[in-house]
Order: sequence, then structure tokens, then C-alpha cells
Amino acid sequence: MELDQLRHFLLVAEQANFTRAAELAFLSQSALSRSISRLEEELGRPLFERRTRHVTLTDAGQLLLPRARQILSLVEDAKDELIDDGTSGRLRVAAIPTIAPYFLPERLRDFQQHHPQARLLVQEETTERLLKKVVDGEVDVAIAALPIEQRYLKVEPLFEEELLLVMAASHPLADKKSIRAEDIESLPFVLLGEAHCLTDNVLSFCRQKSFHPVSVERTSQLAMVQELVSLNHGISLVPKMAQRLDNSPNRLYRSLTGPKPSRKIVMVTNPYRYQSKLQTKFQESLREHARSRV
Repeated sequence: MELDQLRHFLLVAEQANFTRAAELAFLSQSALSRSISRLEEELGRPLFERRTRHVTLTDAGQLLLPRARQILSLVEDAKDELIDDGTSGRLRVAAIPTIAPYFLPERLRDFQQHHPQARLLVQEETTERLLKKVVDGEVDVAIAALPIEQRYLKVEPLFEEELLLVMAASHPLADKKSIRAEDIESLPFVLLGEAHCLTDNVLSFCRQKSFHPVSVERTSQLAMVQELVSLNHGISLVPKMAQRLDNSPNRLYRSLTGPKPSRKIVMVTNPYRYQSKLQTKFQESLREHARSRV
């Protein structure tokens, strides 16, 4: 069993298509097929069910999939440890969509200035997909928000962030000096889809206040939530970091009176993977930023 065969197997499994996998591997489709066939011959079982337009994993393929990922991750860990000098190398960072564009750019820019030889790879994923990538070793450091229920990961609190009420500039509440939760309980909300943990944070706050928001629209991007709010489709609760980058005169942000809705931002890592000196330095830079916010 060769490492390249396992890499080819993972590509086909992820793409569910030999043609796309071959393109990503910079191989001809026949060469990729031969590599998979040799692996199947060695194992004595088919790994894929070939169909006209796509392929699916057999039971044997399902069994091999997590093991192949683990094997390749261990190889990558060994290579990283051997060349780890604390100044160069690859660092894979990810964040959920309601954090990534507002929080990561400045953190990455500062870190890159102090570590110019580092190669920073950035991803944006919903919580479920992000955590899976941390587990599989595809991401070194992830920034997310609670709740996180994934086991075997290290979840380190960074800071708590207020969620602000956002409304159209022409909204009836715009001139109100003090806005309470009771003032918004009957108003229509624009929320993100269920895959986003920010929606869980909003719904949790509303439940604490004994009401369930009437969601008139759901979208997949926070920027679209803001735009729909501008068009008077409803109100919403959004992270304070999103308000800092919003210069639109069509929206107003207000802090609610009383106990404020918030979310807890955390750093997620896999304690069972090798952590490079570069990763350790990046994590410490995040901790320093969190301490500076207090």
C-alpha cells in the first residue's frame, strides 16, 4: 500500500468522481483508475461502486476512509515536526463565516508581519464542517463560537462578544433611546440558516427572554442579513465585530438595555495532532489579543 494510492483514494472519495479527482491530482483518468485498482487488488475488495456519473464508497471503502486520513495526517505530522524551526512552514487557520471576515484579516496580517516566512492558509466553514476538518487534521487552529459539542477537541475561550440589535435607519425604534428585549419580541427577524451557530445564540437569548422570534427570512451570509434589514424586511441581532466594518447609512445598531445578548468566541485545536512552534506562536497571539480586549 503506497501513500500516493491513499491520496488518490481520498480524492476520489471526496469528489465522488474519477474525472474531477484526476484533475486535482494532475493525472490522467486512466492513471488514477490504475492506482485505485492496484489498491483494491492489494486489499482484495472493491472500494468504490462505479456508476455512470459518480462513484460511491463500498463498505470496505467506508472502513478505509478514516484510516487513510489518519495515516496521511501522521505522515504530515512527522514531516512538520522534522522541519519545524518556528519561523517557516504551513499554518492552516479556519473560522466560521460570522467571524472570518471581521476578525481574521487583522490577526493574520499582524502575525504575517512578525513571521514573514510562514505560509498561512485560510478557510471559512460552518461550525460542523470546521470541527470535522480540525478532527481530520485539515485545520490546525479554528476560531468558532459556542456551543461546541464535538468530543476530543480542545476548546479554549478567547473572549465574549455582544450581539447588537440592527435595524433599518427608518425603523420605528430608531429614535427610541432605550430598547429592551420586550420591544422586539413581536417584530419579524431576519436570521442566518440553521447551519450557523449565530442563529443558536440569537434563539437562546430569545428563549431566556421567554419569546420565540418570528423569522420571516433565512439567508446563508451575514452581509445579506444586513442588506435585508436595510430594506425593512425585519430586524436582527448581529456580532459587534460586524458592526465595526459597516459604514452603511441605511442601518442602525443599538445595544439592548439590561442583560445583553452575546456569544463566546473560542479557539479550537486537536490535542492529538502535532502542534508546530508556529502554531503555538499563533495561538499565543490570539490569547494576547483576547487579553487586550478586557
